[in-house]
Amino acid sequence: MPDYVDSALFVYTDESASYLETLQENTQGVAVTPLTYKALKQNIATLQPADHVVISGDISFLKRMFHYAMAYDFSIGIIPLPHQKNIRRSFMLPNDMDGLVDRALRKGARAIDMILGNNKIIFFKATIGRVPLLDNPEDTNRLRILWDGIKLIFSLKLLPFSISATGEQKTEIETAAAGCMIVQHHKRSLASRLIAHDSSLTDGLISLVVVAPFSVIDYAKFLFQTLYRSEKHKSIPHGTGYIKRSEFFIDTETKYHVSIDGENQTSTPLHCQVLHQAVRVNIGEELSPEREEARPAKRTTNINALPSGRELLKAKNKKVPIFAYASEERFRDLFVALQDDAAPNVSYFVLMMLSTIIATTGLYLNSSSVIIGAMLLAPLMAPIVSLAMGLLRRNERLLKRSMVKISLGVVFALSIAALMTLFFPHNPVTDEIEARLSPTVLDLIVAITAGIAGAYTKSYKEILQSLAGVAIAVALVPPLAVAGIGIGRLNLEIFYQAFLLFSTNLVGIVLAAAFTFRLLGYSPAVKNKRGIGIVFILLLAISVPLYLSYQRIVATKVFENNWKEERFLVHGKYLIVKNARLNDAGSADVLTVQVLARDQLSRNDLAEFKRKIRRSFSDDLVIRAQIVYIP
Repeated sequence: MPDYVDSALFVYTDESASYLETLQENTQGVAVTPLTYKALKQNIATLQPADHVVISGDISFLKRMFHYAMAYDFSIGIIPLPHQKNIRRSFMLPNDMDGLVDRALRKGARAIDMILGNNKIIFFKATIGRVPLLDNPEDTNRLRILWDGIKLIFSLKLLPFSISATGEQKTEIETAAAGCMIVQHHKRSLASRLIAHDSSLTDGLISLVVVAPFSVIDYAKFLFQTLYRSEKHKSIPHGTGYIKRSEFFIDTETKYHVSIDGENQTSTPLHCQVLHQAVRVNIGEELSPEREEARPAKRTTNINALPSGRELLKAKNKKVPIFAYASEERFRDLFVALQDDAAPNVSYFVLMMLSTIIATTGLYLNSSSVIIGAMLLAPLMAPIVSLAMGLLRRNERLLKRSMVKISLGVVFALSIAALMTLFFPHNPVTDEIEARLSPTVLDLIVAITAGIAGAYTKSYKEILQSLAGVAIAVALVPPLAVAGIGIGRLNLEIFYQAFLLFSTNLVGIVLAAAFTFRLLGYSPAVKNKRGIGIVFILLLAISVPLYLSYQRIVATKVFENNWKEERFLVHGKYLIVKNARLNDAGSADVLTVQVLARDQLSRNDLAEFKRKIRRSFSDDLVIRAQIVYIP
C-alpha cells in the first residue's frame, strides 16, 4: 500500500480552482490547505513551514513553484490542467483525476534534475534556430509534422554555432547547423525518442541535439529516420550531432531567439546548466527507481556528422544545397583509390590480355560460363569510374590518366581478339557472338544502372567486393572481343555493332557514375560542364541507333509471332508455318521458317511457297525453309 503525506498545501490559480473541492475531499486522508497563487505572492513566507505542496496552473506558474521548491526545500505534487499533456508525459503522471490526486499526495517524492537556460527552467526543450520535426507541437499528427518538415526543405540555412561543453572535460565546437535543441526527458515526443536510450531525470547531465543536414538528400534521410523512429534505437539520425554534458555555452554570430518549452523567453548566447537532483517531485511509476532502468551518468560527444574545417566554411550562412558539400579531407581515401585505378600498370595489361583471350575463346565455344570468367577478370570498370570522377571535378590528372588507360586497354583487347581470329578463320558466328551484335536502349539502361552501382560500391569500402558483380552485369570485355573478331574477319558490320555496344556501356557508365558521385557529395558542383556535355551528346548520338535497333527487334518479334500457324495453299497442298525467325545478315534479311506439310513437296512447290512469302518483303530476302512432314 502506498504511503501518503499527512498534510499538504495546495497552491492554485484561477484555471485550477475547480480542483480545490476534489483535493480537500480526497480519499487518502490527507489534510489539504488551499492557497491562491495571488495570496502566495503577497506573502512568500507562507511556504516556509510547508513540507509538501500540490500545484496546478499554467507552465509559467509551475516553473515559479519549482524555483520556490528549490529555495524552501519542499516536495511537489503536480496536477496538470487538461491541456497540459506535456507535463503529464514528462513526469509520467496518470491520465485520470483520481490517479493524479493519488500520485500528488504520496510520500517519497523523488529528487530530479533541473535544467536552466539563462536561469530559466527548461521542462521539455529549448530550441535555437530550426530543428525540423523536433520543434513541432507534441500533439501534431505525423502527416502534418512531415508536411511541415518538407516545406522547410529549400529554405533551411546552416547557421554558425559556437558550442562549449564543460564538465570533467571541456569540448569546443565550431560548426554550422540548422538548429540545436536541449532535450529533457519526455514520454513519446519526437525529440525525446532521439535520446530515449540515454535519457534520465537524475543523471546530472544535459542532452544537446544539433541538426546539420549537409544536403537536401541528407535532410530527407533525417526526416524519415526521425519520424519513424522507435525508442529502442540507440543511434542518432543521419545529419545530427549529440552531446551530453553538465554545462553548455552556446553562441551565434547573430543573436537568435531561444524558444524554451514553446515560448521565446531569451536569446543567444545561451548558458545551460543542470542542478543535480534539485527538486523533489512525485513522478510516475515508470520513472521510479524500482521501475526505471539504472543508467550510469555517461558523457557523450558524437559530432562526426557536423560540419567542420572546409565543410564549415562552405556551409555556414548558406541554404542547404540539394547535394552535399564536397571535402578533400572527408573523401581522401576514395581519391587515392581512384588515382591508383587510373594509373596504367603491368597487372592491368596482363588482366586485359587474359580476359580478352578467355572472352574470345568463350565466344567461339559458345560458352556463357567461360565468358563470365572473362568478365570477372576484366579490369576496365575501375578506370571508367575514375574517368567519371575526373570529368565531374575537372581533375586534369585523373581525367587524362583514366582516358589513356582505357584507350590502351581497348586497343590491346581489339588487337588480341583480331589476332586470335586470324589463327581461327573458319570459326562460325555463334549465338554468344550474335547476342552482342544487336545493342538496344535496354543495354543502355543496364550500363546506366551499372554506372550507378559502380560509383556507389567504390564509395563504400564495406561493399567494395560487389564491384566484381557490377563488372559481370555490364560485360565490357566481351563486346570488345567481338569487335576484334570483326576486325580479324574484315567484317565492318560485326565491328560496328559490337563496338556500339561497348561504347554504350562506356558512355552510360561514365555519365551515371558522375551523377552518382555528385549525389553522394563528392563535388559541390559539376565543374567540368563542357566535358560532361560532350559525353551527354555522345550518349544522345548513340541512343539513335540503339532506339532503331530496339524498334527493329520489336517489329521482328511481332512479325515472328504473327507468322506462327500461318497457312499457305501451294499447288493444292497445305503448308503450315510453325516457327519463323528473321535475321539481319548485313546485305540481306534472312528468314528461317519451319514448315509442316502432309504431302511431299517438289522444287516447284517450294519455289512457289517462297514467291508467296516474298510478296511481303523486298527482293533481297533470303528464305531458308525446314520441312517437317507430319502424318
